[in-house]
Amino acid sequence: MGKMIAKCGIKRKKGYLYFVGKNGSAYETKMARGRKKGGGRKMVHNCRIKRKKGYLYYIDKKGNVSEAKMQRGGKKKR
Repeated sequence: MGKMIAKCGIKRKKGYLYFVGKNGSAYETKMARGRKKGGGRKMVHNCRIKRKKGYLYYIDKKGNVSEAKMQRGGKKKR
């Protein structure tokens, strides 16, 4: 599990995908469904977070920005 790092309070809408961009701001984009195209990102909140290498940043269920350490390694190949 991750930990919350920024309290944004983003209200999530159905049919939209939410993510944290490279600049540390939260964005929303329309999801592609069937033949309907998605895309077209729009800034929802300027969180101004500093991203660290090896961490995954996401918008949690409460609309806040959280981070989780990325899993690296796994099973060795033969």
